[in-house]
Amino acid sequence: MIGGIAQPVKVGRNGVARTLGLTEHRSVMRRRRFVGLLGAGLAAAPVVSRAQPRAMPTIGVLVAESAPHPFTEAFRAGLRGLGYVEQRTITIDWRYADALFSRAVALAAELVKREVDLIAAHHTPAVRAAMDVTRTIPIVMAPAGAPLQTGLVKDLARPEGNVTGLSAMEAELGSKRLELLQGAIPRLSRVAILGARSDPFTRPYVDDFQNAAVRVGLTLQPILVDGPVEFDGAFRTMATSGTQAVVIQPLFQSHTRPIIELAARHRIAIMSSYRDTTEAGGLLSYSADHAAYFQRAAIFVDKILKGAKPSALPVEQPTQFEFVVNLKTAKALGLTIPPALLARADHLLQ
Repeated sequence: MIGGIAQPVKVGRNGVARTLGLTEHRSVMRRRRFVGLLGAGLAAAPVVSRAQPRAMPTIGVLVAESAPHPFTEAFRAGLRGLGYVEQRTITIDWRYADALFSRAVALAAELVKREVDLIAAHHTPAVRAAMDVTRTIPIVMAPAGAPLQTGLVKDLARPEGNVTGLSAMEAELGSKRLELLQGAIPRLSRVAILGARSDPFTRPYVDDFQNAAVRVGLTLQPILVDGPVEFDGAFRTMATSGTQAVVIQPLFQSHTRPIIELAARHRIAIMSSYRDTTEAGGLLSYSADHAAYFQRAAIFVDKILKGAKPSALPVEQPTQFEFVVNLKTAKALGLTIPPALLARADHLLQ
């Protein structure tokens, strides 16, 4: 003991205790104070977790149809216009469901597992699939048909939940499309709809056309299929029943070529939601400007990545539509389009 103070001891590796000298004691105490401060600093340091924002946001893009698809490049263009550069300022995980709802659900689950910051879902089946697997990750409809009728949002002005974006208004244009078909095809009496059996949008889409057909005195024949493998049988059914025209549900845009070929073989006119289909050999199309529309979906993505809540972003609807007529197809079908109808067209394809 020195000055009434008990001397510190240190136990060596051989288990023998020895008394520390004053200088050695002070050195031990300094080390203990340093370790204590270090421990306190570590305890106070923030814990890095997955919840923190990433340096580069990752968005998942779920397309209900197949690749290649016109949505892809238009959406990319929209992001570039907002200053995003793929693989430099943003990561995009592209997934295509090939018009199969079960596949869309599986792909949506993969995106959720990847912990993407946002899902941009193209067409109603993709939006519904994403909603089935997450109620927290923001979902942008890019676009979706009949979002109210299919329960994707509760209100266009106040979407609530984790979903917002664009409404395609496809389920509200049945009357206009049938009117245009009647103007192009003399004595039109029977129109088919080629739709997807698994698409939640199909019911309101068909209902809109059914109500319009009753008003204008047409017979409507819905033909629902599970995929392209059933196209051939569907067109044979149309031809057997005397169908003069068919409306193609938007979900089948990626399968334009076989649809055009089958329609030409059976001499059935096509009304489409896409100008691309009319350019490929369809007779008529009436729709929004899809390229501009797809690009606008990027604005919703940008706002959400910058902190906006989906529930605070009202759903947008198109306000301008274009009417396209393929005169070459009309001639092949033996049709002479009345001048009054041609005057209403935004584009005449020779």
